[in-house]
Amino acid sequence: MASSRSSSTDKNIVDRTNVRRNSDVARAVRKTREQLAQQAGSPDFERELLKLHSQAMAGSAFAFPMLLVLIAAGGFIIGGGPEILIWALAAAVCYLPLGHIARKVLASEIDDSRVASLRRNFLISHAISGIGWVYFATIGCDACGIENIPTIKTVLLLIAMSATAIIGYALPGALLATFAAPVAVAVLFAVRDLGSVSVAMATLLVAALPFFVYISSSLNKSTQALLAFRSEKDWLIAELETAKSMSDEARRRAEEANLAKSRFLASMSHELRTPLNAILGFSEVMTTEVLGPIGNATYRDYAADIHKSGQHLLDLINEILDLSRIEAGRYSLNEESLSLAATVEDCCHIVELKARGKDIRIIQEIDARLPKIRADERALRQITLNLLANAIKFTPTGGWVRVRVGWTAGGGQYLSVRDNGPGIPEAEIPIVLSSFGQGSIAIKNAEQGTGLGLPIVQGLVAIHGGEFELHSKLREGTEAIAIFPRARVIEAMPALEHVA
Repeated sequence: MASSRSSSTDKNIVDRTNVRRNSDVARAVRKTREQLAQQAGSPDFERELLKLHSQAMAGSAFAFPMLLVLIAAGGFIIGGGPEILIWALAAAVCYLPLGHIARKVLASEIDDSRVASLRRNFLISHAISGIGWVYFATIGCDACGIENIPTIKTVLLLIAMSATAIIGYALPGALLATFAAPVAVAVLFAVRDLGSVSVAMATLLVAALPFFVYISSSLNKSTQALLAFRSEKDWLIAELETAKSMSDEARRRAEEANLAKSRFLASMSHELRTPLNAILGFSEVMTTEVLGPIGNATYRDYAADIHKSGQHLLDLINEILDLSRIEAGRYSLNEESLSLAATVEDCCHIVELKARGKDIRIIQEIDARLPKIRADERALRQITLNLLANAIKFTPTGGWVRVRVGWTAGGGQYLSVRDNGPGIPEAEIPIVLSSFGQGSIAIKNAEQGTGLGLPIVQGLVAIHGGEFELHSKLREGTEAIAIFPRARVIEAMPALEHVA
């Protein structure tokens, strides 16, 4: 069930803007899932191990010949004669097939059908390389005058066995294929000589061979575990890439849908307002009885209700359209030189009657000496009136609203509206700043709004290049601050000096 849901999601979320990236991600996911599903001993693991073995053999192409040269040089110095040189040349020739197969594997891709044959060829090549060590086990040195020749030969064979066990760990059976015959020959010669030293060295070789096989197999198991972990890591990375691609596409679709909604509402301004203006106009004519008395008080009250509801609906439509134009980037500013202090004072006079009806004092702390700023007067009035309306709405009867206008620390100007209302919980501040968001106190309030006032204020301030801050604490009130940047302030030009 989960797999079908995941596949359907992959089909639905398609990034049409980046087809190549989607195909690469899908191919990587498919490949890593196949690798993760494989177990040790499968063709995928065998291919990886053969690659590792080929790299090890190619990397040690000079290691074993160098060992042969050193052994031959030492044997020749102690009096081994030309036989030791012939052995070194023959042993080097026996290692040639191994290097040839390793380079061939590294230069081409390994198919599943070739895995078994390549493994067999490697083991045969290792057996061929072991012929040189068989020859080494048969070499004697009567003219050397050294009694511990069997010990020296055993030590050299142990060195070669340990090197092969470490280098050829990726191919199980490589060590046995190489040194099974040399150890058997060494045992036969020890039995023939019946010397205590020879028998002891042969016993050491027989015991060392399974030990080195165990070391090589342990390294092989560790390598397989690392390959499994690497496959799992690649699968996780590919899954993250898929999730990121799906998330990016979902976000892009959401942004496109939101932008389309905003553009639709912004373009529907005329179509929405035209019939509503007719309703408002005719209902006002009926309410005021311009064309004559209605004669029925109930109809006159209905007409007044229609006009009041229509006006409320028009205000709501205007707020939605303003917010939609802001989100769609279609709100154009009609900038002019105006005084922030004078505009705020005028807006305070407008809401004075409503505040007086709730017995709320509006305290004005406005610096009248502030210079003018470049701004849209309609947007500035809308900012101020929305902040004042919110403050009056939530301030209890007998409370106060403090309005401040002054300088900011950065040289700009600010408008602050603070009330002593119930405040907003800190966790709900992001909610009230979102579109149509309302806090728990606003929901319980009798004068519920649309939740668009603060988002509109925030958008209008942002269009002016400013910042909007909202600070509130429960039972201590709320303060809304609109900050206009220094670039908006029009500095006074210095007076021109009189030229005689």
